Amino acid sequence: MSFRLYDYLPILLMFIVAAGFAVGNVLLSTFVGQRKRTRTKLMPYECGKDPVGSARERFSVKFYLIAMIFILFDIEVIFLVPWAAVYKSLAAQGAAMRSFAYLEMMIFLGLLFVGYIYIVKKGAFDWGERARREAEAEARALTDLEARKVEKQRRTAA
Repeated sequence: MSFRLYDYLPILLMFIVAAGFAVGNVLLSTFVGQRKRTRTKLMPYECGKDPVGSARERFSVKFYLIAMIFILFDIEVIFLVPWAAVYKSLAAQGAAMRSFAYLEMMIFLGLLFVGYIYIVKKGAFDWGERARREAEAEARALTDLEARKVEKQRRTAA
């Protein structure tokens, strides 16, 4: 099997289309989009947490947990691509092999689903009003702590 550079032309074409789509959407939203500059729109946004309090505050472990869950499910979904690519050749080997490959992937997806249900039941995706109130209370506590530190330093310096 010889190496032919033009065999990679569809991949290059896919990158060009993806880049064109991204640039086109940004330009389209710039020219067509609304320009209402409200306080909420101008406020920085980070990880679903309102920017209240100090920039040096400690983040809840929940943010790191969500990042790890995302990576975990992302990697597991990547395993679907090679299976899908090989499934046709496995199915051509006979009904037993087709059934085995299909059953194997359904077990894998079932385990993924069980993991997802477990995560939902544990409340890892709960970003409701309660979580917002906890974040605001934590931010107020940190702000008060920093104000006390500054006051203490000012008294010590005087």
